Order: sequence, then C-alpha cells, then structure tokens
Amino acid sequence: MEITFLGTGTGIPQDGRVQSGVLLDTEKNLLLFDCGCGVLGRIYESRHNHKDIDAIILTHLHLDHVGDVLALIKANWLVGRTDMRLYGPQGTREWFEKTLNVYDYLRDKFTVEITELSPGDEFVPQGTEGDCNCTVRCAKTVHTENSLAYRVESNGKTMVYTGDTEPCEEVMELAEDADVLIHECSFPLGFPMTNHTTPDMLTLMMEEYPLTAKKLYLTHLYPHMQGRYREATDHIKKYYKGEVIVAKDLMVVEL
Repeated sequence: MEITFLGTGTGIPQDGRVQSGVLLDTEKNLLLFDCGCGVLGRIYESRHNHKDIDAIILTHLHLDHVGDVLALIKANWLVGRTDMRLYGPQGTREWFEKTLNVYDYLRDKFTVEITELSPGDEFVPQGTEGDCNCTVRCAKTVHTENSLAYRVESNGKTMVYTGDTEPCEEVMELAEDADVLIHECSFPLGFPMTNHTTPDMLTLMMEEYPLTAKKLYLTHLYPHMQGRYREATDHIKKYYKGEVIVAKDLMVVEL
C-alpha cells in the first residue's frame, strides 16, 4: 500500500499546499480520497495518471474537498475515459447533479456511478475492472451533518483518513491498531475552534481514548500553523507513543 499526500492545505492559499486530497495505491487500484482545488495538478506532479484512478471517495462536500472533482472527470473525458465511480456521504448525488447542471455542455459526455454512504457502512469499492482489493469502513465525524471518516484495509495494511473533524470517539475507535492515521490538525495549540482539530483538542481526546495507530500524520493545515509545526508534534508526543509527522504535498508513505 502506498499513500501520496496530494493536498495538505485548506481554503486559504499558502506556499506548497493545495486543498485536500490523498491518493491510495493498493497495488491493484488507485483510490482518491477528497479532491479539492489543486489536486488534479498534484496528481500529475505525483507522476500518477488521473485516468487510472478507480474511484473518488469524499469525506464531505465542502469546496476545499470537492473543488476538482468535476475537473478530474472532465480531464478523463478529454483523454478518452468516460466513466467514474464516486462515493460520499448522504447528499453527494444531489451535490453532483447541481454542479453538473452549471456545465450543461458536459452532460451526457460521461457516466458517474454515485454511492451514498452512512456511518457504519462497510463496502468494497468498484474499480474499472471489478472489485478493488480493499475494504472500506465509514464512521461519523464532527464537522458537517453527514461528514465521514474512512478506514481502508488492503493486503494486511490499514489506513484511516479523517477528513475534517473535531477529535471524537468514533474516529479513535476507527483508528484502532491502524498502520497510519491521517488526522486533520487545522489550527495551533490554544486556538479556539469547533468542527476542526488543534493539537490540544486531539490530546484531550487521547487521554480518554488512547490512540493505538502506529503512525499519525497531520494534515489540513491552515496558514495559522506555519512556524508552529514542531510545537504541535512535541505536544502530541507527550500523549502518544507512535511517530507524529506533519504531512506535506507530494509526500509518499509506503506501508
């Protein structure tokens, strides 16, 4: 299993970070988790091919997580691929149809199979050649009404991706004994915040629900975090025995 961080930033532009996107290579399939603005270009920079992506899996429907979805599907069409599978929380189908309505010239140019998910669902994504070689389980997060985190298991390895969320029991349980937990950490220590995570909010949750994932990668980093990455990792290490890494765009992790 190979993880490529395509976008580790947010809705505010900053050097070296585009909006949210994580690419997972299971050795058989390519799965894209979230697809914010700038992610399509990052796929090219990562030396992967956008038309090889089997499915897009969305955590929620905020613009910085979905802004390049239609751009990616259009790019596929321009090079001859006309199908895509899109997974996401309740409301994904309505969002996609409304977005497509704005670009009427694209209608009927491709087919998109949409599957809406709920907390507790477990599924095998469909790829271009049948079932993908992984299972995905969903959990509720604390961000929007329907936002989801995902646990992916393939070839004996496990990745958990939170999307945007406050620290919560559901995510800690989802990440139990995972090889990698990719958890948002939007703002620095002491920053007053809801619906997102700060290092001290995360460690407060760890005191009640100890984190057993082997490695923790921090992503969805606002500009407010610049210059405070070491402070964040040092604080978390007081409560967590595993490795803590601040993710960067185009960082590759082998499992």
